[in-house]
Amino acid sequence: MPLVSGIDMLTHAHENNYAVGAFNYANMENLQAIIEAAEELNSPVIIQVTEKSIKYAGLHYLYALGKCAGENAKVPVVLHLDHGKKWETIVKCIRHGWTSVMIDASQKPFEENVVLTRKVVEFAHAVNISVESELGFIGGKEGDITPEDNIYTDVEQAAEFVSRTNTDSLAIAVGTAHGIYKGEVRIDFKRIQEIKERTQIPLVLHGSSGVPDDLIQRAVQAGINKVNFDTEIKLANLEALKCFINEYPNEYDIRKIYEPARKAMKEKIKEKIRLLSSENKNWL
Repeated sequence: MPLVSGIDMLTHAHENNYAVGAFNYANMENLQAIIEAAEELNSPVIIQVTEKSIKYAGLHYLYALGKCAGENAKVPVVLHLDHGKKWETIVKCIRHGWTSVMIDASQKPFEENVVLTRKVVEFAHAVNISVESELGFIGGKEGDITPEDNIYTDVEQAAEFVSRTNTDSLAIAVGTAHGIYKGEVRIDFKRIQEIKERTQIPLVLHGSSGVPDDLIQRAVQAGINKVNFDTEIKLANLEALKCFINEYPNEYDIRKIYEPARKAMKEKIKEKIRLLSSENKNWL
């Protein structure tokens, strides 16, 4: 089946009270692990890339991989641009065939964030592409600041932001951080519920790696409909590679080297899909 629109996927999650896992990929094995995990659990899935991944692998290569995955998968697949900060990158992704994009202007003043987000929404909606935006600021690796620097999303501002931009989904800052969380995680579930009630759109949780499973589940129950996972998948890949190379130090066949890494990533992804209640939510 072809890649599906992020609007359709997140609307289904929003209306049926579950969340879709969004997993980053930068190479073939990484992507295969995501698709195999989703298929085995009959779950819709979002595959996503960052601007850094585009710089590393190339936009054409990543799109070809994503398009192939979507066309051959047995479950709905959305191809998403994660943390898009450059207008040029967002436009290129939409024109190449991405079915969802994120405009991250969260570090800019509120009014500037509104203007930039509305501009992207108008461009993307003309071709039925969904737009994710961010309000508040989620710290950690992505922003190169500490979790204590998080700027929590204000409920009233969120309602105004959604009304003025017509964004399809909103990433909110409620206590998580990019990268592996260090220290005790304190998610503001009440804030999630209040923003959900005021905006009535799909909400997104970034910075979920290292967050205890029960907190992820509570966040979904409170109103989160998309959860990003990246660091823990990379760590599963790394550990599998280390184990294989330690056991077979002279092996040079990359097919043999990456097979256990692909399996390790798949199992970690399946763990995350189960947390989100998206298993057997294949709606196509």
